[in-house]
Amino acid sequence: MHFWQCFTTRKQQGEWVELQFMAQAASRRFAVCKPWADMGPYDVGIEYGENFLRVQVKGTTQRVGGGYRCQMRPMHRKRHPYSTNQIDLFAAYAIPANAWYLIPATVILASGCARDIMICPIATPKKKASYRFECYREAWTLLTKTRSDLVTFTP
Repeated sequence: MHFWQCFTTRKQQGEWVELQFMAQAASRRFAVCKPWADMGPYDVGIEYGENFLRVQVKGTTQRVGGGYRCQMRPMHRKRHPYSTNQIDLFAAYAIPANAWYLIPATVILASGCARDIMICPIATPKKKASYRFECYREAWTLLTKTRSDLVTFTP
């Protein structure tokens, strides 16, 4: 049994993933802010100098072939879809592979709504489209960018 299988709910796993993200960011000397309760559209705020980025944190253990499927939509059906007016960056964590992907929200929300993505930290993806997010693996330097930088960022 893997440690992440000990969580009894997705909410517990999600809260743990948020803590892991905050610890990783803090270890890189970013100031971390956590909004009170689960009412906001983002999970964690990151301060860097004058910048403040809103980060939505997602975790996955769902293995599909050589990668992991990560749901980038709000978990609660009653919540409105994410928008770039609310989120600057997505942080996706492939838990079994201990791999982080920091992806500008504009990349995920380019079609107007969030969807599932494939992240492939353990094997070369068979489908060329799956390479799309590999350039964001461990891209912690994106936390130093401004909101406007992230809108126009290309790796």
